[in-house]
Amino acid sequence: MLADYLILTTLLIIVMKQKILVLFLALSWLSYGQSQLPINTDDQKIKPLSKMVDSSLQFKLENELMANNKWKKLISSQKMAVGIVDLSDPENVRFARVNGRHMMYAASLPKIAILLASMDAMEKGDLKETSDVKKDMRLMISKSNNPASTRMIDRLGYDKIEAVMTDPKYAFYDEENGGGLWVGKRYGGVGDTNREPLKNLSHAASVSQVCRFYYLLAHGKLVNEKRSKQMLDIMEKPELRHKFVNTLDKIAPNAKLFRKSGSWRTYHSDSILVWGKDENRRYILVALIDDPSGEQIIRNLVRPIEKVLKKTEI
Repeated sequence: MLADYLILTTLLIIVMKQKILVLFLALSWLSYGQSQLPINTDDQKIKPLSKMVDSSLQFKLENELMANNKWKKLISSQKMAVGIVDLSDPENVRFARVNGRHMMYAASLPKIAILLASMDAMEKGDLKETSDVKKDMRLMISKSNNPASTRMIDRLGYDKIEAVMTDPKYAFYDEENGGGLWVGKRYGGVGDTNREPLKNLSHAASVSQVCRFYYLLAHGKLVNEKRSKQMLDIMEKPELRHKFVNTLDKIAPNAKLFRKSGSWRTYHSDSILVWGKDENRRYILVALIDDPSGEQIIRNLVRPIEKVLKKTEI
């Protein structure tokens, strides 16, 4: 009897250990999946950012920005727009914005629209994925190289870029909601233009639409997961270290940064997906500013925004 008892007990211990191991592996896989980009999320769980506006985050964002008199004036005159997306909890994404739908001239930031249109064209077989094309896409994003951007525009054509931006699948440019992302002029080149219809801008963006771009990209929903991963690889490790990146290099040197910025005259813009080693520093930040000191303002935004994103005060 004792021998039977010992055998049964041993078997139960083995079974329990196996169950614990299976549970551990399952949790590890889930944790790994959520720690990588693109985030593994079912399509039905992807909701419009407008449905994820968080009242607490919105309140904190407005209070923080309005506490700075310079920023308050710029926001009131619609010369400053800021959007943030908290990705720290994939099951509870939070969104907040100031002047979110206000479309502004965004210089080189809308080159992300060219990148998406290029991926769409390659996926459909309308653009051959040559080494020159891949090199130009990287130059266009990492160094904001204008000749490379213009070559990509010429390969695609304005109609293709517009078609992707207005595609109901994305609606990154929506006339009924203030416009959004648009590229309708070569960068540094002459030739025909295709300006957007609301404000006649050649290179336009709104923070809400750019936040949506990064949100869908982070979840692998731009074209498909493979193309989203390819875009993330291109956008990672920006070679221009100003604006948001300048500050993040100091406070989060180990975080992964996926970024596109732009500047022309008084117009300064930046957009970034920050992916830290732990979930406490995972967010999207977008800013559009029309002011001579815009570059410095964008640098100074990072710390206040990270303060806003904290769920509890420290």
